[in-house]
Amino acid sequence: MSRTMSNWEAVEGDLATPAGFRAAAVAAGIKKTAGALDLALIASDSAATTAAGVFTTNRVAAAPVVLSRQHLMESRGRCRAVVVNAGNANACTGKEGALAAEETARAAAELLEIEPTQVLVASTGVIGVTLRTDLILPQLPVLKDKLSKENAAAAADAILTTDTARKICTVRSEFKGKPVHISGVAKGSGMIHPRMATMLAFITTDASIGARMLHHLLLDAVEDSFNRVTVDGDTSTNDSVIALASGLSEVAVIPGNESRAWFAEGLGQVCQCLARKIARDGEGASKLVTVEVLGARTPLDADRVARAIGNSPLVKTALAGADPNWGRIICAAGYSGAKFNPTRVDISVNSLELCRQGVDAGFDEAAAHRELEQKELVVRIDLHAGKATAMVWTCDFTHGYIDINSSYRS
Repeated sequence: MSRTMSNWEAVEGDLATPAGFRAAAVAAGIKKTAGALDLALIASDSAATTAAGVFTTNRVAAAPVVLSRQHLMESRGRCRAVVVNAGNANACTGKEGALAAEETARAAAELLEIEPTQVLVASTGVIGVTLRTDLILPQLPVLKDKLSKENAAAAADAILTTDTARKICTVRSEFKGKPVHISGVAKGSGMIHPRMATMLAFITTDASIGARMLHHLLLDAVEDSFNRVTVDGDTSTNDSVIALASGLSEVAVIPGNESRAWFAEGLGQVCQCLARKIARDGEGASKLVTVEVLGARTPLDADRVARAIGNSPLVKTALAGADPNWGRIICAAGYSGAKFNPTRVDISVNSLELCRQGVDAGFDEAAAHRELEQKELVVRIDLHAGKATAMVWTCDFTHGYIDINSSYRS
């Protein structure tokens, strides 16, 4: 008997928990901090591996994004490895940057005895600085030798930049008695905005799924997760979400079959888990904030209001100071472009009602301040204009954000 799509459970794991995958990380000297892990290799042992990717919408796309898109197309989604570095974005680096990405993929392919088009590359870090292949290429044989299940967890550390913690999510389920795992790691802390952000995410699964279906399901999962995270309203040059499926569980995800919805639920659970971790770890952030919009006239209106509130520096600084300034929330909704009647709006934070029918709800200031000091907040606004809803994850703005970004390059 098959499990339903509600039976995915979170478990301890890493990128090598799904059958067929190994990973490793080394300190190549790309980051400024001596000895910091900054180069990782993720590889599948299965020749049947399929792959899919979703990338930045920024017109200024980094060299690794351009090359990985190309390799996914040329291989028809038959990629088996990813090389990723942190500390240098390899963006806006001209022909030298393109050559660095190509040389990295070619060298890794030779070591793994696969085609160069079966290797994807990803980078994150400072924009506009030449990526030194003399730091990367000599480390690829070391990475190949270190590839193992035991070393896989280190890959989650090697991709971090200003992040304060690794971001890993793994889920498990069974389909017709056979176990399947989906695992993901991500990095992201600043330059985070819907349509993806300065974030990288790598997902592995031992399900058997065609490249085209994997691509469509990944697009849907990204839309409901990474595209609903905002830290500071900036969309990056390097955003990449890459999924690899080894097929070694022998559980096939089939179009039009219940397996499709079942797998989509697990993939969505991993992506949303990682997205929440990114929002929680926003640069300088002290609070994870979920913005929920209810009662909008249309889904587009709901989305507009959620994003306007989640992106508002005034809302985010008020939340940082535990200030129940609901006027900033309704103001953001008002300029979002959504249509609603301001005299019908209700606003609450967690269980505390701040605004009722467009005016002050008569809350206790001291109680409100205590409530807003919580580390997780749900800002809920009901427009009472229809039935559409939307949600985004964001964080507060503190002085720590300025401290990090005023000296990020230097």
